[in-house]
Amino acid sequence: MRISVSFLVLFLFAYQHANAQDDAAELAKKLANPIASLISVPLQNNTDFGIGELNGTRNTLNIQPVIPVSLSKNLNLITRVILPVISQYNITGEGEKQSGLSDAVVSGFISPTNSKNGITWGAGPVFLVPVGKEGLSAEQFGIGPTAVFLRQANGFTYGALVNQIWGVSGKDDYPDVNQMFLQPFLIYNWKSGAGVGMNFEMTQNWEAENTTLWWNPFINGLTSIGKQKVQLGAGPRINLAAPDGGKADWGIRTIIVFLFPK
Repeated sequence: MRISVSFLVLFLFAYQHANAQDDAAELAKKLANPIASLISVPLQNNTDFGIGELNGTRNTLNIQPVIPVSLSKNLNLITRVILPVISQYNITGEGEKQSGLSDAVVSGFISPTNSKNGITWGAGPVFLVPVGKEGLSAEQFGIGPTAVFLRQANGFTYGALVNQIWGVSGKDDYPDVNQMFLQPFLIYNWKSGAGVGMNFEMTQNWEAENTTLWWNPFINGLTSIGKQKVQLGAGPRINLAAPDGGKADWGIRTIIVFLFPK
């Protein structure tokens, strides 16, 4: 009887451990997908140092809630908001400081409910909403298309997100908004939910004819704070290209994602 009870306890422990790993792996897989049907609230903090000739510093906290909405049996609408909170010093002039909200980017991806052969895609509109403080805002409302394409197989997720925004209304004394954002990404997740990856973030300003390019390698993992599931991640930020006088020497990204699985 003792052997039977011990075997049952070991079996139940192994079963629960396997289920926990499966749950973690599935959550990590969804988090690697920008348009997964998963409610989440990422808080991404970017701190960049040595910007320009004045060695300025900029901290950007991106509040990025993701909310999926079921449109039909076969289609989802994935809404994503990026609301930056910026604090910077020695950027616009020696000894000058600015802090406050910058403009929000709101995206809506219409995506098939089920992927085929691990391939997922989504497309829809993107909006630039000028909610930012003066000096941190483009002072224009913008609109354009956005799309994402990715494949997931054997623990890997790879693909790209792109959008193009044109300013359609706003203050005439501000430069017109005409810019493209491109983000290729590659991520590998273990069954434990831990992951390693990288992305490139390129912003092409067609109006000013300049390019900003960051390379962001990172590591992340899943854990719980009480009953709240979270993903934690961190990595360096490497500024490969920037407009004249705007390049950073180095930076760091940290992220916490609050998860609300169904």
